Amino acid sequence: MPQSPPNIYIIGAQSTGKTTLVTALGEHFVQKSYLYALPKEPYQIKETARNVLKQHYFTASDITDSKTRALELQRLIIEAQASAETELGDTWYISDRSALDAVVYAQQYVGAAEAKGLQQGTTWDGIVRRMKVGVVMLCEPNAEWLIDDGVRLMPRDQGEWLELHSHFANLLAGSGIAYTVLPSSVGQLAERVRFVVDLWNEKRVGHE
Repeated sequence: MPQSPPNIYIIGAQSTGKTTLVTALGEHFVQKSYLYALPKEPYQIKETARNVLKQHYFTASDITDSKTRALELQRLIIEAQASAETELGDTWYISDRSALDAVVYAQQYVGAAEAKGLQQGTTWDGIVRRMKVGVVMLCEPNAEWLIDDGVRLMPRDQGEWLELHSHFANLLAGSGIAYTVLPSSVGQLAERVRFVVDLWNEKRVGHE
């Protein structure tokens, strides 16, 4: 049986174009599937955190106003993301976040000890294991994209936004997960798609 292509994780702070990029990548692989001899098009895992917020009646302000609520929200997001990944089995996917996102936000808004506590157990081990064999893209913040949609948490200022980006980089490195920064200077969507696809294809061919 042919090996499944490597999964793609598009991660980073809020308002860095992750979901837009995942949608564009999905369209690329549908339209250009003949280039890669893919067994099937990728499944798209999108808006996990937004769905958890709605399902469990959280608001973005809960993250900054209540450490208890913030921590519980991040636990639920980790569970939802891990469940979405494991339920797909051998189906390859592109995701607009990872479970590491929840740890980053817990570290920023709850505390380092609490964030560390989220990184325990077989669920977390599976998360890290899957990411280590995938393609992980860390989106660099671009000030032009910082738009409040009324649902997502907004950083207090650009300094906090950049701090979140640093937390992502540190957590990835500390977890032994290889990643590539998608620079904000690569601003056009078609260029961003090509940037990710080239890295993905390199890893895919290397594993065949």
